[in-house]
Amino acid sequence: MNEREIDTTLARRELVLVAVLLVAIARLVDRPDAFLAVGLLPAVVLIAGVSVIRAGDLPGRPVDALIVPAVLTGGAGAAMHLVPPGLGLLPALLLFAFGLDRLLAFEMRLLAQASGTSDADRSRILVAVVITAFVAFTGMAALVPGGLPELGGSPGTGTGLTEVWLLVLALDDALIALLLGYRVAAARYGSMRDAVRSALTYAVVIAIAAGALRAMEVPQLVGPAALTLVFYLWDALHATAPARRREPRFLWETILLAALAVVVVAWNLRLRA
Repeated sequence: MNEREIDTTLARRELVLVAVLLVAIARLVDRPDAFLAVGLLPAVVLIAGVSVIRAGDLPGRPVDALIVPAVLTGGAGAAMHLVPPGLGLLPALLLFAFGLDRLLAFEMRLLAQASGTSDADRSRILVAVVITAFVAFTGMAALVPGGLPELGGSPGTGTGLTEVWLLVLALDDALIALLLGYRVAAARYGSMRDAVRSALTYAVVIAIAAGALRAMEVPQLVGPAALTLVFYLWDALHATAPARRREPRFLWETILLAALAVVVVAWNLRLRA
């Protein structure tokens, strides 16, 4: 290991340490007020991470490589509110630190390699994205009042999730899907334009699924797990060549998503009437 690699490794570990400390601080904030603190965590990881990557003179697009670590940090900061206060937080923080360190090391290796992203690398990216999606979806549901219905509740009885908080939850989940969908699409297509187009479909699908799951009032962690499954299945169905975007089938797919969105909104409004 040469001197530059040693410096990059130390900088990466310092970034992990800062992220862990910020996640621990965000855990101290009350849930209703934690949105601002949690929302700042991804920005901190992005800004500090870009400095680490540039210090190592790594090629490629540093922001793309930092999307998943940033979302994981924000999601972990929110999900920590499900962990009871006390010594039980230590294993959760250590697990987060290990996962973030391995994820950063993997993304930095992808930036450094000259051969480009292989099929095996894309599979590893998808695994990291799916795990991050579950953590982030769980964290957002944990922060939203009524976002995790209790087991055994009767559908339609209401769990304290107002229309405003339902909109907040759906938009947050859509933003998570947009960022993570962009990362897997960027690794698949290479073109930023095609990656953005693909990422938008992830966001729409997850927003629709989030609204439908809330209408069914699925209990506790079943909702985030189901959203993660929807994300994975959509990726499996959508993992096609960019040329498919020009096919008539893609237009009908977009129309179908819009129709489903209308149905889900009407369903939620009827249940709350």
